[in-house]
Amino acid sequence: MNRSGFLGLALALAGVSGGALGAETIKYLALVDGGKQAGQQEVVVGDDGVVRVDFLFKDNGRGPELKEEYALAPDGTYLRYSVKGTSTFGAPVEETFAIDNGMARWTSTSDVGEQPAVAGAAYSPLGGTPQSMSVAIAALAKRADGKLPLIPSGTLTMRKVADADVRKGDETRKVQLLMLTGVGFTPGFVWATNDATPRMFALIYPGYLHLIEDGWQANADALEQIQRGSENAALIDMQKRLAKPLTGTTIIRNARIFDSEAAALGPASDLLLRNGRIVSISDAGQEKAPAQHVIDAGGRVLLPGLYDMHGHIGEWQGGLHLAAGVTTVRDMGNDNASLQRLMAAERAGRLMSPSVVPAGFIEGESPMSARNGFVIKDLAGAKRAIDWYAKNGYPQIKIYNSFPKEILRDTVTYAHSLDLRVSGHIPVFLRAQDAVDAGYDEIQHINQVLLNFLVNETTDTRTLERFYLPAKGVADLNFDSKPVQDFIATLAKGGVAVDPTVTTFDFIRQRAGEMSSPFGMIADHLPPDVQRGLRVAEFDIPDDETAARYNKSYDKMVEFVGRMYKAGVPILAGTDGLAGFTLQRELELYVKAGMTPSQALQVATWNGAKYSRTLEDRGSISVGKRADLILVDGDPTQDISDVRKVALVVKNGTAYAPSEIYEALGIKPFVPAVRIDSPAN
Repeated sequence: MNRSGFLGLALALAGVSGGALGAETIKYLALVDGGKQAGQQEVVVGDDGVVRVDFLFKDNGRGPELKEEYALAPDGTYLRYSVKGTSTFGAPVEETFAIDNGMARWTSTSDVGEQPAVAGAAYSPLGGTPQSMSVAIAALAKRADGKLPLIPSGTLTMRKVADADVRKGDETRKVQLLMLTGVGFTPGFVWATNDATPRMFALIYPGYLHLIEDGWQANADALEQIQRGSENAALIDMQKRLAKPLTGTTIIRNARIFDSEAAALGPASDLLLRNGRIVSISDAGQEKAPAQHVIDAGGRVLLPGLYDMHGHIGEWQGGLHLAAGVTTVRDMGNDNASLQRLMAAERAGRLMSPSVVPAGFIEGESPMSARNGFVIKDLAGAKRAIDWYAKNGYPQIKIYNSFPKEILRDTVTYAHSLDLRVSGHIPVFLRAQDAVDAGYDEIQHINQVLLNFLVNETTDTRTLERFYLPAKGVADLNFDSKPVQDFIATLAKGGVAVDPTVTTFDFIRQRAGEMSSPFGMIADHLPPDVQRGLRVAEFDIPDDETAARYNKSYDKMVEFVGRMYKAGVPILAGTDGLAGFTLQRELELYVKAGMTPSQALQVATWNGAKYSRTLEDRGSISVGKRADLILVDGDPTQDISDVRKVALVVKNGTAYAPSEIYEALGIKPFVPAVRIDSPAN
């Protein structure tokens, strides 16, 4: 679901963009799945000097539609700016900015502000188009100090990291890869022209999207490979700076161990680790073995590394995952080649990343298909996809919205014959009960579960209806009714797991200008530009009555998770949202739904390992298992919110200090790091 944030950096930077293009029209194509057009951007410079941008992107049945206009000051920053349209999930976008009488003033659906205009400072819109990149790099090119102050806050910097020659017929052009830092958590990359006033040539999201100037599409794959090399160099440097290999033996002293199988906190203990494995566990103060590294836990709680059972992992997410104590992520749909490269880099220790358990994505062909993994038309194609996933060690497949319902049962049977689990969305024109009857082992997302009671044979759940229908209808569902109770009993009897991702669905009730609820408790730790972005609504909520209904529906979604858990339905803690932070909120919501904090922690550890088929290797703190461990201040078995206070992470024998990772990402740390002593050195 979070792939809807298709241009994370571009939209985060929206507002520091556009350049002196001259009197011309420039068209960009948005390409996914190796060249399928999913949208376009047209940039027109009028005789009046006003730049007009039309942007449309539709993938997986959703996406923004925006019309933008702006005029630039001589220094390349916005003199005035406006954008109107709809967001990815249909929320209205309307935003303006202008400098008048020495004051910079802006309005959006989420905020209103003003401040004295500062020469050379660029406004950063909340709802802009990718054309923002052009304005950003053109304005930065005019800055002698290489820094661009932003309105309302922040500073953007830029440096060139690569060059390339591109061709279109007989025409050759030189382009440059620029790395932008200072906005969001991680660097952003954009391909630009080499003009005195550079502009965006291509914006590439490796493994997913190419937004490139029309006519030059044949160069996109080569540019992606060059960009991957530059990004990998930056990622490898981050890993070298922040990773602390625990070679040889390590003793963790005086740690209260969480027993994830029993969901109980045990007494203080000493752990002996050797080369990434737990060698022994003894009473606190009893371990006398010599060690190269000693960690005094000081009575802190020691948890198994957490599982995020619903990610779509990318190279730049690793720091956020690890800092939050997430040491394993189940990837629920990705570009297969990109995921294979990422997993190889993680296993080799080159990449700061949690371990990855892959789920093989299989979608059916339709105009609204998600273009991840394999997109198939028939049973033979589905079997070929399953064969590839089985050969490459995937423990399960994930079926998606456009999958042909006629071949669902035979596909599930074939996957089971190769010992692969089967999970997914509910294919269009079916209900969750139909998927369970066909043999599903697991269902993704709380909306996919509850749509069982809201759809009919003509409901097209490939569209935004799969979000708006639950927002409108769950409020009126009677959870004590026989159909609902029978369905819960069916899930429990069959051991059908549910990966509810309830935190991600908080967007159905967020109104413009409100802080996103999942991040309310931590907002003051985040960079100002991120905080501002978290006040942007994604859903269309036109009035108070609608807001009240959507709030009631969301609260009942959380309640339903608790009802399923109480009935014996296996719950898996997944996010499909912002790495790390979203999982911590997910566990808080499980407690709100009726679990004890210890049960919520069990879901994020033992259940994660069991249903990702890695329980023999991790998921509990046991002799012989991998040293995937997190030290937590406070006691999350009593107050689940303490799970945010991660002081140290050990992943497969490598330690990380969350405070150091957060500082590198522009985030205010939550707790100090725990010291690692090396007496043998």
